[in-house]
Amino acid sequence: MSTAHRAPVSDRLLTPTNHTLMLIDHESQMGFAVGSHSMEMVINATHGLARTAALFEVPTIVTTVMERHFSGPLFQGVREVFPDADTWIDRTTMNPWEDERVRLRVNEAGRPKLVLAGLWTEVCVVLPALCAVDEGFDVYVVADACGGVSTEAHERAIQRLMLAGVAPLTWLQYLLELQRDWARTATSSAVGDIARTHGGTYGLGAEYIYRMLDWDRAERPSS
Repeated sequence: MSTAHRAPVSDRLLTPTNHTLMLIDHESQMGFAVGSHSMEMVINATHGLARTAALFEVPTIVTTVMERHFSGPLFQGVREVFPDADTWIDRTTMNPWEDERVRLRVNEAGRPKLVLAGLWTEVCVVLPALCAVDEGFDVYVVADACGGVSTEAHERAIQRLMLAGVAPLTWLQYLLELQRDWARTATSSAVGDIARTHGGTYGLGAEYIYRMLDWDRAERPSS
C-alpha cells in the first residue's frame, strides 16, 4: 500500500536549483514563419519565462542562430531580462547541442535537469532535447514559449518529445512550480507581478486580490 510522507518532495518537480534553462532562437526572422500559435502569445510566454528564470536565479543559456546574417534580433523581452549580449551564444548549427559552447555552459551549470524553449519546436528545440535525453538529463520543454511553422509541426514535435521521455509544461506552470509556496516571501511579490503582467486572466485574478487587500487595509479603522 502506498504511504504519503510529509517532507520529501518529488524529484520530478522543478526547483530553482535543480535545472538549467535554455532559450533558443527567439528571434524576429524565426517568428515570422510561426504558424502554430499567435506570435503575441509566444512573445508574452517567452518574456514571462525569462523573467521567472531571472527572478529565481536559474542559470540561463540564451542562444541565437546567425543573428546578424539571418535570424534577426532577439525578442525585446529576452533582451531586457538578459541584456549582456556577450553571454549569448550565436551559432551556425540548427541543433544547439552540436555547438561545443552550449554543451560547455550546460556542464558548467552542473544541474541534472534541462528546460528548453525556442523557435522552431520541430527543429531547434527537438534536436537538442533528444540529444540531452541521450546524455542522461531530465528534459522539459515549455510548449507555449515555443512555436512551429504549423500546428501540425508543433504538435508532432511535442508528441515526439513525449515519446522520448521529455515532459512538456507551460510558462505559467513553470513560474508557479518554482514558487510552490506563497509563504516564500522573498519571491512571492515578484511572482505576483509577473503573473499580473503575463498571466492573462490568472493575472487579472491576482490583480483583483492585490487591489482588494489594498482597499481592505485602507478602509480599516486605525487602532
